[in-house]
Amino acid sequence: MKCIIVEDQPPAQRILQKYITDIGTIELVNTFTDAIQALDFLKSNSVDLIFLDIHLPKLSGIDFLKTLEHPPSVILTTAFPDFALESYELNVVDYLLKPFSFARFIKAVSKINIPKTDESAPEPVVNSIFIKSGHEYHKVLIEDIIMINSDRDYTELNTSNGKHLSNNSLKYWEDTLSEYRFIRVHKSYLVNENKITRITATEVELINRIQIPIGRAYKKNLDPIISKS
Repeated sequence: MKCIIVEDQPPAQRILQKYITDIGTIELVNTFTDAIQALDFLKSNSVDLIFLDIHLPKLSGIDFLKTLEHPPSVILTTAFPDFALESYELNVVDYLLKPFSFARFIKAVSKINIPKTDESAPEPVVNSIFIKSGHEYHKVLIEDIIMINSDRDYTELNTSNGKHLSNNSLKYWEDTLSEYRFIRVHKSYLVNENKITRITATEVELINRIQIPIGRAYKKNLDPIISKS
């Protein structure tokens, strides 16, 4: 997903640039200090998303947005809440009130739905996720996750590079990772099929000799794996 920043304040530019880099799924094409520059750029270039400040020199963000016949997705950024209602009438994706956190930034970006221009084009492959742990977000490669277990109010992700505590439930991870061959083998354990080295009647053994019990209600989930052999 390609984006541009239209923001005249260097500190705000740097925050957006850092968040875009940290999230890892957006490519920053260019940064502009006024809307006129951005308008000239968009005459010969296309992007999927604009991070647009409202208070800009020469031409306001709202007026700039009104000049675009077929605007891409737009996330407005401003220190003033006065234009919230008008911005939503212009069908913006979200309205970020400065200063905003990385978590709020992620929430805004997650609302974007880029329409497909080529129905035959394959879906982009997502190979990493951000794990919320306390007030921080940690990027983890999905292929590095060995297993996830629940412990009352949190879950623990055991990866090739260490462990991460998450505020999300095991059911959340089961739904999120189901398409990546993660299997529920116990009420408290979700395992990566690619990390299984041995299956017995009562347990699953993973790499690093990690042994996980098999719950009676979840034995059937292992049948497709066994039938492949």
